[in-house]
Amino acid sequence: MDHSMHNMHDMAAAAGGFDYALAFVAGVLGSGHCLGMCGALVSGYFMQAGKTRSYLPYFAYQLSRIFVYSLVGLTAASLGFVLVSSGMFGKIQGILQMTIGGVVIILAFGILGWIPFQGSFRLIPMNVLRKGYASASQKGPVLGAMIAGVLNGMMPCPLTFAMAVKATTASTIIDGGLLMLAFGAGTLPTMLLVSVAFGKLGANVRGMMLKAAAFIMILMGLNTFYNGLNFYVAETFKHRTFLHALKEYIDFMIMELSKLG
Repeated sequence: MDHSMHNMHDMAAAAGGFDYALAFVAGVLGSGHCLGMCGALVSGYFMQAGKTRSYLPYFAYQLSRIFVYSLVGLTAASLGFVLVSSGMFGKIQGILQMTIGGVVIILAFGILGWIPFQGSFRLIPMNVLRKGYASASQKGPVLGAMIAGVLNGMMPCPLTFAMAVKATTASTIIDGGLLMLAFGAGTLPTMLLVSVAFGKLGANVRGMMLKAAAFIMILMGLNTFYNGLNFYVAETFKHRTFLHALKEYIDFMIMELSKLG
């Protein structure tokens, strides 16, 4: 168990840890999609709840939503931590990392429309959400906003789902929560704007932002895949496979690209 956990920390250290800046940028770019998907729901809630002289309910709503994202990150990282520390995966931790990286990339491809995978992941149905929103609006401005924010956080799109999958590879449980926190913080400016001003971006702009966020997710997926490839090769150096050749080719390409820079 100790060997497995040290390997995880060594791999994270070699990669420079999680790139929270990338997660934040993905959140900023993905917030255009959030606006299209959740904007009407958010603005509708505050119109139904009535006008308020305080901005506190608006912040309570958005912070509750981001808090749910952080909990999802902690849960995802906990799952990855338990699976690895239990020794269930042993030397195939690298394969697990590569698989997770591949899943993130596939989800991003679906967002881009490059594969027939366009569904959205919702933990609770829309009709339940609407009933929950209606009930929350009667609980008072701050408490109601917090409940509505939690409900909003429980209907992630493929982008947030991909980020949660990425969080399962965190070297610590806290890292997983922080990754999702950084992503949620990136969505805050746009979502706070729509909750206060009911503003809307054009569909074309939202689409461009979402595609840019998907490319960020592809980058993060590739990074996760490469980290897993490094781990796999280090653990199986005595038994050469096509993955060893793949790593050598990738390392060669990275070296050549670095020369161009």
